[in-house]
Amino acid sequence: MNTMTLWHITGWEFAALAFAALLVGFSKTAVSGANTVSLAIFAAVLPARASTGVLLPILIAGDLLAVATYRRHAHWPTLWRLFPAVAAGVVVGTVFLVWANDAVVRTSIGAILLLMAAVTVWRRRAADAEEGPESVTTRPGRLKARSYGVLGGFTTMVANAGGPVMSMYLLSAGFRKLGFLGTSAFFFLIVNVSKLPFSAGLGLIDGPSLLLDLALVAFVVPGALLGKWAVHRINQRLFEQLVIAATVVGGLQLLLR
Repeated sequence: MNTMTLWHITGWEFAALAFAALLVGFSKTAVSGANTVSLAIFAAVLPARASTGVLLPILIAGDLLAVATYRRHAHWPTLWRLFPAVAAGVVVGTVFLVWANDAVVRTSIGAILLLMAAVTVWRRRAADAEEGPESVTTRPGRLKARSYGVLGGFTTMVANAGGPVMSMYLLSAGFRKLGFLGTSAFFFLIVNVSKLPFSAGLGLIDGPSLLLDLALVAFVVPGALLGKWAVHRINQRLFEQLVIAATVVGGLQLLLR
């Protein structure tokens, strides 16, 4: 971690990071996947690899607020199906980070996000045309759960970008808003906390990065409150469209940087 880089940011750069932290809170309680914009802001202000270590505690703070808000709506059978594959993806992502440079990381994640968005749009259009929207009782196949789980673990480890991948999985399974948010809240709290030793071992988290997190975490709270207010004013179709749009924007930002 380059300590000098962390402490020699301008006022405008800190304001951008603060806005990104606010957006993390909003995404955790309203539109999951929107924090891909936060990822892009952090990577633009800080070195790309270092930015993942700074962002991780901010995400965990948002996860805690989301769990406190939507804890009653989690669907644990879905979580248990995903965790083994996600663990494998985190290990693969850790190995990838040992040798991959920033350009390779950005291109890989951006391509995966766009692919997931395209597949989800195609699946939902086919479902609407044939039988109507899928219900929350839909049980995704084991191969699908494993594929999304590995991709989610990989992307969350290398760039904190697992949100869109998991969003695509939960949308394809037909989750409604509250079930979607409750399930993803517990999923990312558990996964992000499990990533801490890996990130620290790679040198992505240290004392200076945690001090910067301390200055930024206060901005997560108003974002989460704004998201909690907004989510009840967004209908299901718009909610899904916003999640997919946030995924596409995040993927394009990573590819075009």
